[in-house]
Amino acid sequence: MTERLYMDNAALMTCSARVVSATAESIELDRTIFYARSGGQAGDSGTLRWPGGETAIADTLKGDGEAIRHIPAAGAALPPIGAEVTCALDEARRHALMRMHTTLHLLCAVLPGVAVTGGAVNADKSRLDFDLANPPAKEDVEAALNALIAADHPVSTEWVDEAVLDTNPGLVRTLSVQPPRGTGRLRLVRIGDGATPIDLQPCGGTHVARTGLIGRMTIVKIENKGKQNRRMVIAPA
Repeated sequence: MTERLYMDNAALMTCSARVVSATAESIELDRTIFYARSGGQAGDSGTLRWPGGETAIADTLKGDGEAIRHIPAAGAALPPIGAEVTCALDEARRHALMRMHTTLHLLCAVLPGVAVTGGAVNADKSRLDFDLANPPAKEDVEAALNALIAADHPVSTEWVDEAVLDTNPGLVRTLSVQPPRGTGRLRLVRIGDGATPIDLQPCGGTHVARTGLIGRMTIVKIENKGKQNRRMVIAPA
């Protein structure tokens, strides 16, 4: 398995790791800061460096079991198996993804109780689809969203027993995807302090430490994607 360092510290932009396997299709490490594409969030890109060489990583995907596949750029040099490498993220892209993903959690908070039917987290634009026949006006959603951003709420993660989903199924906002089970524990992302957070839901993605780090966002459009499905697209203002 690949140890996922970003699960406990999304602020890590570099780390050391050891090469487990390396081919033109995929490089596997014993641990990583690269987020593997999943849950609608794009995979990280960056660089692996070792004495005498480096490899550009174009994408990061899930592999078999708990492995993570670092996809080298076409024609890139490969690190020797067993070598110690320095992992370095494309920081600008990772920070953009972190801001976007946290913003989508805040968008859920703007529409409390409304189920999510799909989503995508990308560096330039992102979206959430809601099970919602009559959405609020785009300007009202944008104003409420930016008010939560400007309030600079803390963002944190916590691990709980996965049985919490049996006693509190309302933690899951998505209709199409359920959190993976079987490990015995569940990662929650909390926005806000106190007993009544702004948002609290299972999530394996990467996030900023405070909402104030996001910056202003705009609701690009609200699209009709079916009788009960409304797509909200966001981008930096």
